[in-house]
Amino acid sequence: MIELTIVLFQRIGLLLLMAFILTRIPLFRSLLDKDITLKTVILHSLIFGLISIIGAHAGVVMIGNELIMQAWIMNVAVDEVLIGFSVVVVMIAGLLGGPFVGLGSGMVAGLYIIFLGGGGWIANSLINPLAGLLTGWAGQFFSDDRVMSPNKALFIGIFPPVLHMGLLLIMLPDQQIGVQIVNTIGIPLVVTNSIALAIFTMMIRLALNETEKEAALETNRALTIAEKALPLLSEEPGTMNANKMAKLLFNELDIAAISITNRTTVLSHVGLGDDHHRPEEPLKMRLSRKAVKEGKIQIAYHQSDIQCGVDNCKLKTAIMVPIYRSGEVIGLINLYYRHSQQITAVEITLAKGLGTIISNQISGLEAEKVKKLLKEAEMRNLQAQINPHFLFNTFHLIHSLLRVDTEKARHILVQLSQFMRANLKIASVSLVPLHKELEHLQAYLEIVQARFPDQITTSIHVDDHLLNIEIPPATLQPLVENSIQHGLSLATTKGILTINISKIENNVLIELLDNGQGFEESLLPLLGKEPLHQQNKGNGIALYNINQRLISLLGDESELQIQNIDNGSMVQFIIPNRDCKKVEQFHMNTY
Repeated sequence: MIELTIVLFQRIGLLLLMAFILTRIPLFRSLLDKDITLKTVILHSLIFGLISIIGAHAGVVMIGNELIMQAWIMNVAVDEVLIGFSVVVVMIAGLLGGPFVGLGSGMVAGLYIIFLGGGGWIANSLINPLAGLLTGWAGQFFSDDRVMSPNKALFIGIFPPVLHMGLLLIMLPDQQIGVQIVNTIGIPLVVTNSIALAIFTMMIRLALNETEKEAALETNRALTIAEKALPLLSEEPGTMNANKMAKLLFNELDIAAISITNRTTVLSHVGLGDDHHRPEEPLKMRLSRKAVKEGKIQIAYHQSDIQCGVDNCKLKTAIMVPIYRSGEVIGLINLYYRHSQQITAVEITLAKGLGTIISNQISGLEAEKVKKLLKEAEMRNLQAQINPHFLFNTFHLIHSLLRVDTEKARHILVQLSQFMRANLKIASVSLVPLHKELEHLQAYLEIVQARFPDQITTSIHVDDHLLNIEIPPATLQPLVENSIQHGLSLATTKGILTINISKIENNVLIELLDNGQGFEESLLPLLGKEPLHQQNKGNGIALYNINQRLISLLGDESELQIQNIDNGSMVQFIIPNRDCKKVEQFHMNTY
């Protein structure tokens, strides 16, 4: 029995090798990934069915309890019973492709066995589709893995050979001959079939684990390189930056040399050949120009493709990886090797992945830069919307004063020029020290006093150590202007405007209070959130613009808080407190 088992293992070994080779073909990865369609079912059923036919010819023939060994079985006589190995292949098809692939390949093998004939042709033809169907169902029921574990495969592989022996006992006309055959080959067949199935699943699992582990390592390698390259990519492009990037990639990758280019010129070359492959040279390789033009990775497998003019150049092969920015090729990363054998599928995949990651990082940084520029432009635009409103009122004031008090008109004009000079300076930055903002406000209040003499009293209270905190420019002046125009100017009593700036925990609270008529209660939820559409009551654009700048530059916590109080209204917001040097005390006038 042991000798018979060894012989059966020898015969089955060739079939296992063929099946394993097939699974290494990319087409068969769809079975491992459970990507089963009608097309794949038909295709794989035919292929595994053909291998099953080979397994039938590689089997053994029995006459009674006598085993006849042939190198290749061509004909089976009526008194002979074929014991083929097609069932093993059908079981493999069922495990990989599920019950439909198992059934399809079993039907192909079963139909062929009918034509081979022999005493047990009915049992031999039936067992193949049954084995494929049962193995496929059992595989789906017992395991959700891509490939079943060897232990489960060993267990499942026992039943088809047992069923085969049972069919032989039932279908053979001579029951005594059936018993002799089962006694002779039953146990060896069960052992070899189940162990063969377990060995096959073990081989597939090991191969997949090795491939996936290698892919994971290369992915992690590419991500690590990309993470280290990110600070360099955020710098301004140039030769120095290209040198840093080339040195980084050279140290991280197992390559002979590396060069970084733009669309026409080599920017940096690190590694072998740096004595004659120099920066600022035009792109020499035809494949480099092709990679730039087509935007696809190119591979130079021969030294002649490198097109180096130096005969003893040690660089033999290269991979040219296009780098994109916003969908446009901006340059190449050329990876050089000593031998063509070093350019494996893993190296090509790594190069593609690295190029994709770096391109995405460049495009992302470019998008962030554009977003920042747009935000700055938006801030400038919002600020520009506030200034014309103030200018119109001031020019109207000067025009009126020229008729009655030219000296005062001249004074106001001087104050306006100082105000505008300060306004132009702060418009070029996003944040200014608080004392600069207060100087800006004081110039404005000089003009306001001329417009509303003895009608408004303004007082400002600020702690000295807060004068250097940073605040968005032109914030206080528009708030004061809004308070005067829409609150105090309509009040029946003398207007009082108070500005308090104090430290509250880790923040600085800026508070503006007035005794004006306050805001309409229905508008309070909308003020600062969106422009209003009102006739003759103001559209809230000033508050909206200020609120948007505060949120954009300081964060959501700096949003304007607007409410009515007992005698007027209150507008407040917070800004982050920053450690600043104490400046000379800022004296504010009380009007």
